[in-house]
Parts: sequence; structure tokens; C-alpha cells
Amino acid sequence: MGLSETIVDQIKVAMKSGDKIRLETLRSLRAAILEFSTAAVKKEFTPEEEMKLLLTASKKRKDAIEMYTTANRTDLAEKEQNELTIIQEFLPKQLERNEIEAIVASLISEVGATSIKDKGKVMGPAMKNLRGKADGTIVQEVVATLLEAMG
Repeated sequence: MGLSETIVDQIKVAMKSGDKIRLETLRSLRAAILEFSTAAVKKEFTPEEEMKLLLTASKKRKDAIEMYTTANRTDLAEKEQNELTIIQEFLPKQLERNEIEAIVASLISEVGATSIKDKGKVMGPAMKNLRGKADGTIVQEVVATLLEAMG
């Protein structure tokens, strides 16, 4: 069952249970899927496209949480956090920092990076390997930390 069908089923469950935040979040995901379907007539909704859509929705929530927290709007930040938790149910389990460090260290030796100047060489493959499994900000921090330690 694809993401679209799963979300439709989850919407039905949320409607029956009366979970408004879950229902609202699932509907926004469904709307994003429909928007993609109508905008990209020749494109198929692949698992990669599903992942990209979920990651975009997740990033929007994270950015909103940060903004609302900065503005001392904890009520709105909490709502966004609840939505983020729901979206993350559809994403693969996120890797721990030490797992990310091990993968990045392996990539650094693969591409032959020797200093922070090689960050671009490492970031491309790192993001490709870790897309959906790790937050890009954390990956960037790990890459920078490991490359700085090299010299």
C-alpha cells in the first residue's frame, strides 16, 4: 500500500476517533500529494517522491517550531510539534548521532577528503545515503566536525 492509500485510511481512523490535530495533519499531507499529482502530469509518485514530500512537510514543521519558540508562542510550537510527530510516523526511523558519524566517517575515507575544504565532496554522498534517515542539519554538523578534526 502506497503513502496515499495509507494516509486516506489514517484520515478515516482520525475522523472516527475525533483526533482533530491528526486529521488536520493527514489532510495537509493528502493535499500535498494531490498537488503533486496534478502538477506533475507525466511524473509518477515514486517512493523517492513520497520521501521528499514527507521530508518537506517535516522541515516546515521544524522551522515553524523554531520560529514560534523564538517568539515565545509555546501554544503554536506545541501544535507544530504534534504535527511533526504524526508526520514522522511515515518516515523511516531516524539514525542516532553515533550511527551518522560512522556512515560519514566511512564516506570521508571513500571520497578521500582530508580537510574542511572537502566538505562539498562529502555532503553530496552523505545526504544521498542518509536522506530520510537523518536530519540534514545534524549530518552537516557531523561532516564539519569530523573534517575539522582531520586538520
